[in-house]
Amino acid sequence: MDMDRTLRRRRFLQAASAMGLGAGLGAVATRITPARAAEMVVTPEAVRLRPEIEPVVRWIEEVPRDRAFDAAVDHLARGLSYRDLLAGLFLAGIRNIKPRPVGFKFHAVMVMNSAHLLGQTAAVEDRLLPMFWALDNFKRSQEQDVKEGDWTLAVVDEPRVPGAGRAREEFVRAMDRWDADAADAAVAGLCRSAGAAEVMEPFWRMGLRDHRNIGHKPIFTMQCWRTLQAIGWQHAEPVLRSLAFGQLDLQGDKDPAPAGPYEANLANVRKVRDGWQVGRTDPAATTAVLDAIRHADAEGASAAVVAQLNRGVAPESLWDAVALGAGEVMMRKPGILAIHAVTASNALHFTYGAAADPTTRLLALLQAAGWLPLMRDRNTAADGPAIDSIEPVSPDATGDEAVGEVFSALDSDRRKAAAKAIGYLGKGGSPDLIFDAARRLIFRKGRDAHDYKFGAAIWEEFRLAADPRWQGPLTAAALFNFPGSGSPDSPLMRQAVEAVARLKA
Repeated sequence: MDMDRTLRRRRFLQAASAMGLGAGLGAVATRITPARAAEMVVTPEAVRLRPEIEPVVRWIEEVPRDRAFDAAVDHLARGLSYRDLLAGLFLAGIRNIKPRPVGFKFHAVMVMNSAHLLGQTAAVEDRLLPMFWALDNFKRSQEQDVKEGDWTLAVVDEPRVPGAGRAREEFVRAMDRWDADAADAAVAGLCRSAGAAEVMEPFWRMGLRDHRNIGHKPIFTMQCWRTLQAIGWQHAEPVLRSLAFGQLDLQGDKDPAPAGPYEANLANVRKVRDGWQVGRTDPAATTAVLDAIRHADAEGASAAVVAQLNRGVAPESLWDAVALGAGEVMMRKPGILAIHAVTASNALHFTYGAAADPTTRLLALLQAAGWLPLMRDRNTAADGPAIDSIEPVSPDATGDEAVGEVFSALDSDRRKAAAKAIGYLGKGGSPDLIFDAARRLIFRKGRDAHDYKFGAAIWEEFRLAADPRWQGPLTAAALFNFPGSGSPDSPLMRQAVEAVARLKA
């Protein structure tokens, strides 16, 4: 079995080379060791980070953008670890980029876990490329933040920090009142007095309540938790202060009521049977909820989920409908709104798995179904395909070479490429090879944070599908946003490939 996998991998890399994906960079990622850097000074008004990571954040903040790759190569060659590079990039964004609006330049923070996930599941020679891309992305966002007023996360107002017995209560009260100053002090107290899971529990609820920023709030919440899991919970306090400030962004609205079907879904929670977490898988229920997502309004789609749960259907079958509905929004009209239909649904799905409170978990599912009609209506297209009715087309090539044919077809006809992908999978083709090719194309041809966010989200939803019959349609939907093999390489990533290659010496 291991030899089989090795041979398939070798054949795929040969095919990838033929597709113009570039040669390997060698096993450079295995040579990186822990960092050793001197302390650096931070101005008193800015929050100071932990002493072991402060020097890393400082050089990232201070290096000119046009010298950032050279500086990264130098620090890595002198012992900077991958984990500290990831932490430094994430925390530099937390300290320097204003999380309002949640999106735009703030993607320097919101993309970090997605870039990390794609890198960690890539071939070893590619694993540093997303970090180099993220370094340039931070420098670009930093420049924009300076133009917009040079926001910096300030030190905590220590006299307002509540004691351990009151921190959670005061945090929830402040968030309910949309009081950013009180929430900032309360979250500091909460981080200092409770464990990771307990601290995050109210954040999961607050992240899913509001559809403002087209779903960026649960995405930000998920990205914070998952990145902290990678770099260490000891960095949580400044991260969660930034998260609270972002979750409370009203985008200029004077009415603080959550946007979307949150209030209706609070009422829906009380209508769902006890024991809803367990049920039977049912593809007909998946199709029924998918149909509601296509045609009903936000409250109607949520109500369709309630009806199926009360029929004894497993929530996993309804999550399949959410993933398919999000993918269909992408297929009908690819673009920024469709991307967020996928990434926000994925963030709510993650919330469902991470939250402990049953009400929060149920709300995540109801909100996911209810948000998709809002995305659908803002992303109208007349002639897009239905995700569950694509007829398979067998590629002309066989075996691994068929993957190259699929990605070549993307440059001229995405529907045809999707049909060929379903045909390839239907004959026993490997979805791993499709997503491996997509990952390498994102690294070399992607130009935007959304390429990384979408790639990580759609791959995760593919792997979470409760019924294998939906994996082909989800792969087809993914191809409506992946770059084709004929699209031009990113000049920035050509520089990143050259920079990483220098580490082999």
